[in-house]
Amino acid sequence: MKKLSTIAAAHLAAVLLLAAVLSLVSTRVASAQVRLPRLIRDSMVLQRDTRINVWGWASKGEKVSVKFNGRSYRTTIGADGKWMVQLSATPAGGPYTMDITGKNKITLHDILVGDVWVCSGQSNMVHQMKLHSVRYQEEIDHANYPQIRHFWIPTLTDLSGPRDDLPAGVWKSANPQDVLEFSAVAYFFAKDLYEKFHIPIGLINASVGGSPIEAWTSPEGLRAFPDMEKAIERNKDTAYINSFTRLRAPASPNPQPGSSSTGASVPAPRDKGLSGPIPWYDPTYTPNGWRQIAVPGYWEDQGLRDLNGSVWYRKEVDVPVSMTGRAAKVFLGRIVDADQFYINGQPVGNTTYMYPQRRYAVPTGLLHPGKNLFVVRVINNSGKGGFVPDKPYCLIAGSDTIDLKGYWQYKVGEVFTPHWNSNGFQSQNQPTALYNAMLAPVTTYTIKGFLWYQGESNTSHAVEYARLQPALITDWRSKWKEGDLPFLYVQLPGFGDYNYLPAESQWAELREAQSKSLSTPNTAMAVAIDLGEWNDLHPDRKKPMGDRLALAAEKLVYGMDVVSTGPTYRRSTIEDGRVTIQFDNTGSGLITNDGEDPQEFAIAGADKKFVWANARIEGDKVVIWNDAIKEPKFVRYAWADEPVNPNLYNKEGLPAAPFRVGE
Repeated sequence: MKKLSTIAAAHLAAVLLLAAVLSLVSTRVASAQVRLPRLIRDSMVLQRDTRINVWGWASKGEKVSVKFNGRSYRTTIGADGKWMVQLSATPAGGPYTMDITGKNKITLHDILVGDVWVCSGQSNMVHQMKLHSVRYQEEIDHANYPQIRHFWIPTLTDLSGPRDDLPAGVWKSANPQDVLEFSAVAYFFAKDLYEKFHIPIGLINASVGGSPIEAWTSPEGLRAFPDMEKAIERNKDTAYINSFTRLRAPASPNPQPGSSSTGASVPAPRDKGLSGPIPWYDPTYTPNGWRQIAVPGYWEDQGLRDLNGSVWYRKEVDVPVSMTGRAAKVFLGRIVDADQFYINGQPVGNTTYMYPQRRYAVPTGLLHPGKNLFVVRVINNSGKGGFVPDKPYCLIAGSDTIDLKGYWQYKVGEVFTPHWNSNGFQSQNQPTALYNAMLAPVTTYTIKGFLWYQGESNTSHAVEYARLQPALITDWRSKWKEGDLPFLYVQLPGFGDYNYLPAESQWAELREAQSKSLSTPNTAMAVAIDLGEWNDLHPDRKKPMGDRLALAAEKLVYGMDVVSTGPTYRRSTIEDGRVTIQFDNTGSGLITNDGEDPQEFAIAGADKKFVWANARIEGDKVVIWNDAIKEPKFVRYAWADEPVNPNLYNKEGLPAAPFRVGE
């Protein structure tokens, strides 16, 4: 037995030694594998007419060759394990294959060469085609553009420093299925350019909802901002960051859907609508103590003061036979903040935050002739909760529609109590956090230029923004090392309550800050003051925004002789109590889009007490006055969060940019 044990032990030792050797060999082989960044893959779009960077990683001293379009390129891996070759300038075309060979071989297929645009910003650059499918369903159905491709970068932050690769991503072509995930603004931009120039267009989208501009700027780009530099260094301290995690941990031991990740409010005990013997969405539940409430509308405006929590809404909807047994959809406008929607006791849809429009598909067979129970559980964490006015609220099946606006019944299910030790630290809002993880890995990729749609998260710091946006432009150009790459951006559209008297406006100040970036070379701004929605931070009309960005590109980048923007302020003179304003970019002439006199001009004397002005178009000028202002000093146009009627355009149909004079 002892001899057998010795033999067995020796055999086991030999097996373990062999395994260790094989493991070592395997490790060495694996370490020698050529690896590519996630951007460089099948179906990518490479930049035309310039030298193209192709790079990756392998073992020190390894030789790597790249074959593309009939040419070969070779390099040897340096001590840092990185390699890069530059492909010769290639005209637009494809598809091509690419072979990358080291001790292993990678073959990439379906490569196009065209123009590549980096698209960045916050949620309005994120917003996918699927979120605007009602308005643009025909565009989606006819999206057959295999040469328009989109690479979506997942949200990721890094507070420690720049990363060298992206977390994930694939290139997708514009077809009716995949275009649903494309940024709507970016897609319409690309579609417009493709239809004019017939060259492949690549879109690399690095955008995150709610993100401030400083999160997208590198540490070097923020050196002129001492407070942000301090924040960058402070955020590298993991103990400091972990302290926020520990603070937040007890804030919400059992969070309800839609509760704030920052701990702004936390649920008290469980929702009565879910904790009773029969849930409130169940058709067998008998409602007691329910009151009447108007939909749409906010509950704070209807007697429920300062309530953060869950409120249940119910309504019996009489459905005719003609609308049953077929595909149907329920439109519930927008809801602040989150919701869960039931029909006849069955869950139909839910949304976890306020911004998306609620468009829920009803399963076939769920509706029956006669009374159908519609129940919505609404969860709100701060501010006014409820149903946003001036949105569609209806049930649609085929050509039949039932209006869901009117009075519903409501009952409070839960009241959230404030959590006073909460804090608002979110890594995506920190300086350079998004640049490090989502843009730094892209800076080696050869591109045509940038698209930028951002600013909503910086409206309270317009003066600083006037410095931050030029800093970002300069920063990105320095990182890509391709000269003054074109930078095209959207000026914020209108948003917020209409104000029928002249007033101060943070959004107007931010727009002014954005317009100042036009003094930076090789930039262009798409004015969108007429495309907003007073009750929606994410306006539905994304196609005109993309088209206007494309117009800007046609003139700035592609050298076309086009009118690419609306009227912009040039200069003004004052004589006999009247202010004459001269405009650039008047195109074929100034007009109003409704045939009325120009609106939204305000005028003031030295006291800065603004009143509305009369206005008249005279050639490429607008003359404004108010008989009560004898010595005008200050003028404003469309100076509001959401101007009521900014109707000054050029004949090409492009709106005048908001401005102010004398301040």
